[in-house]
Amino acid sequence: MQEFLVEITTTIPDGTSQDEVDRRRAAEAVRARELAAIGHLARLWRPVGELRSVGVWCAADEAELHEKVLGTLPLSPWMSFTVTPLESHPNDPGR
Repeated sequence: MQEFLVEITTTIPDGTSQDEVDRRRAAEAVRARELAAIGHLARLWRPVGELRSVGVWCAADEAELHEKVLGTLPLSPWMSFTVTPLESHPNDPGR
């Protein structure tokens, strides 16, 4: 699988009830655990105080990443994605 750096910005639509936000966030947590368990979500961070996240995601290619991984997130209709394909660096200490 190929690795991708994915920046995700979430924008909750005006007028969305707190119940809907809470429901989707709970479903998002469940789906993130599922994607991690099957190897699609490697790491995920949130910059302090922001509705944005940065993560390392894995998929066969960028099409699969969008269609079968990121597109399955319950919050995806409210998200925008910036995807950067990654490759190994020769000085990576984790190699």
